Amino acid sequence: MDLVVDIRKDYKDFNLKIEFQASKETMGILGASGSGKSMTLRSIAGIVSPDQGRIVLNGRTLFDSEKGINLPVQERRVGLLFQNYALFPNLTVKENIAFGIRKLPSRERLCRLGEKMASMQIGHLQDKYPYQLSGGEQQRTALARTLVTEPECILLDEPFSALDNHIRAQLEKELLDVFASFKGVTLFVTHNLEECYRVSKNILVMDEGKALSCGCRDEIFLNPPNVKTARLTGCKNISAIGRINADTVKAEEWSCNLEVDEQKIADSTHLGIREHHLTLVDDGKLPNTFPCRLSRVVETPFSVTCFLKMEGRGGMNQDYELQMEVSKEDFAVVRGRPFPWYVQIKPEHIFFMKE
Repeated sequence: MDLVVDIRKDYKDFNLKIEFQASKETMGILGASGSGKSMTLRSIAGIVSPDQGRIVLNGRTLFDSEKGINLPVQERRVGLLFQNYALFPNLTVKENIAFGIRKLPSRERLCRLGEKMASMQIGHLQDKYPYQLSGGEQQRTALARTLVTEPECILLDEPFSALDNHIRAQLEKELLDVFASFKGVTLFVTHNLEECYRVSKNILVMDEGKALSCGCRDEIFLNPPNVKTARLTGCKNISAIGRINADTVKAEEWSCNLEVDEQKIADSTHLGIREHHLTLVDDGKLPNTFPCRLSRVVETPFSVTCFLKMEGRGGMNQDYELQMEVSKEDFAVVRGRPFPWYVQIKPEHIFFMKE
């Protein structure tokens, strides 16, 4: 099972030019609002017609501008789960699910309906209308309607965005079970970093209608190839670099020299380090260790983000240079210590990238 996408769609104020390939493992599409994620899904589903390019699913050409091929939605065997679920308000749960298979023989239609309602645990809701359903029940109904047609590819457009945290966690688990049993290609659009990581095996990062990077999730998060990918995957500590010697670089934004693994540098222009990889140490003479002060903190229920101002370094107009995330327990240990604190930037946690 594989999906090949290489398309272009031009609008007055936005251009989509995207190329990627997906296989059976779930691919998350990550990007800010307006980056072209939903438009990409709609192009694959056949709702939007690209201006140029081709879309091929399991060897079947769904769209090819040069050959004049543009299969209608119902012939693509692609299921799209809309962000707002798009259930028909005048149809019951059972009728909504059956809509896409209404031309099947009665016995097969009823069999599929029963199986999907049972697997999604909505059999008891079959005679209810969408307005009578909770957000989670609406999503299960919409997903059942998508799967009952037995698509070769399913596309999910931010399916959890309208749900509260409790329901979201429950449905995410159910969705992972669906992905595990589904034999086709799955694309999952989101702008939530943690959600994307949990749900997806591979990640496509989009920005301004283009693919910034594409690969396995760990590689994208641990070694983003460029600055925009690093920022979109949540990296807060990024600096341009200047080469000092084979294993030393200057972090321009932080005005400090760092010992690094020379094999990682290559022709990189920037470096980055994740918040949770910064370490406070007692010995200020350790490699890559610098005196700092605490500028401010931001607390979440279980962690603290410390904004650190490096002493005698960085921009005079900046109130901090580095962000460090620690558990509340660890922060309680250090918060009363006199300044300066000492922050260490370990070479093994530094990654390098291009602009």
